[in-house]
Amino acid sequence: MRARHGSCPTLTQYDRVAQAASRQVIAGYSTSFGWASRLLDEPVRTHVRSTYALVRVADEIVDDPDPRLTPPLRAELLDGLEQETDRALRSGRSANLVVHAFALTARRCGIGDELVSPFFTSMRRDLSPRPHSAESLSEYIYGSAEVVGLMCLCAFVDGDPHAYERLGPGARRLGAAFQKVNFLRDLADDEELLGRAYLRGIDRDSFTDAERDVLLDDIDADLEAAAAVIGDLPVSSRRAVSAAHGLYCALAKRLRVTPAAEIGRRRIRVPDAQKAWILARAAAGRLG
Repeated sequence: MRARHGSCPTLTQYDRVAQAASRQVIAGYSTSFGWASRLLDEPVRTHVRSTYALVRVADEIVDDPDPRLTPPLRAELLDGLEQETDRALRSGRSANLVVHAFALTARRCGIGDELVSPFFTSMRRDLSPRPHSAESLSEYIYGSAEVVGLMCLCAFVDGDPHAYERLGPGARRLGAAFQKVNFLRDLADDEELLGRAYLRGIDRDSFTDAERDVLLDDIDADLEAAAAVIGDLPVSSRRAVSAAHGLYCALAKRLRVTPAAEIGRRRIRVPDAQKAWILARAAAGRLG
């Protein structure tokens, strides 16, 4: 976590337009996250949305199935996005609205290259799908998910280094849990549409319930570790994080009772009515 750039300056019209653009990106891609983020107090809500918008744009560069996006073009676009983000972190300005909004948040909350660089490294790893080793998968999860949790934590604690250090392990475990759940939920789509296999040693065609349970035991351990620190978060972010945690706990439970063979064929989701109940419970301040 790097030193933040002093008190929050007065926003210009361009700053506000950039933040509105990031808000629109989130609204267009993630319904569950969009609803959970509404439980954040301002200015944390804007900072988190601005962070996730940059993540979403990078994800789309590597994941969009458009055949016109050739591997060399994807690599060029991702490199350009990283370079523009690096310039904006240093200068505080970008002609890319999403990057500009992220830079405002990063400079205010102390998000530095030590978090941004691993994220882009993991995104770049997706451009050349190949089997993961235990070490490479751990590095991938750190860069694609754990650092995103740490970026959000920077916003939650408003750049307080002591709070960041104390709560950082929980933020990493929550990010890891989210990513591992996504690996399992998206097992079919990742292989069929993207040609990727994140789960080491798992053959989708012969995936067993026992293998499913081993994966979910690991996920449950991460979720439990993360739950232990949610109550220590600032009030401004506690309800939203509890909601996100609850949504993924519900998804993990649904995966637990779904036959492994079915997980290998289709994407499992939490019904909208259950999502609404989880969000309402979190909004009322009922943690866990």
